[in-house]
Amino acid sequence: MQIKSDDRASENELVARNVRRYRQERAMSLGALARRSGLSKQTLSKIEQGVGNPTVDTLALLGRALDVSVRQLLTEWGTPVYVQRAAETSWRQFDDRAERLLDEVYGSGYLRTLILRLERTRTPPRVVAAHTAGTLHHLYVITGKLRAGPVNDSLDLAAGDFVRFPGDIPHKYVCLSDRVVAYMVTTVPQVRQFSTTVVDAG
Repeated sequence: MQIKSDDRASENELVARNVRRYRQERAMSLGALARRSGLSKQTLSKIEQGVGNPTVDTLALLGRALDVSVRQLLTEWGTPVYVQRAAETSWRQFDDRAERLLDEVYGSGYLRTLILRLERTRTPPRVVAAHTAGTLHHLYVITGKLRAGPVNDSLDLAAGDFVRFPGDIPHKYVCLSDRVVAYMVTTVPQVRQFSTTVVDAG
């Protein structure tokens, strides 16, 4: 699945995916969500189809019913692979600089930044085992060509291309030119280490 730079999901589509995901994860029917949120099934159906245009108040009701924050309903959780081709990008010009936005992912947790160097070899590419749930890799190719991404959904990338893909499934990096240099950021969601314990003093 490729999402091009000029085809980013709208806020309505993002909310639709997240509401549907959280509802299904909780094995909750539309009727059950309607009862918990106080919204009609028709309204919820439109929201899950991406045509509902929910208000902030509606998002707050949905968040409480699904036990998530409004921010979580508006956050891309990285399930799809997102690729931005160098030839399709645009730069935002300021008086003293120009910026190219690669990606936006919200949340908190562990972040690792590195420069990746690869050389072409005759050995079969190594499959990298899945990392912690929610891990994302953000890869910008500086020089060379490579194939990167989930084992069953890898993409051929060249200098100037950017890709974000889930690292919590098996993935790989294959050098397609003599050498590759890439900049990579890995993000891992914050995990609660200890649950709250209530002690009955009576």
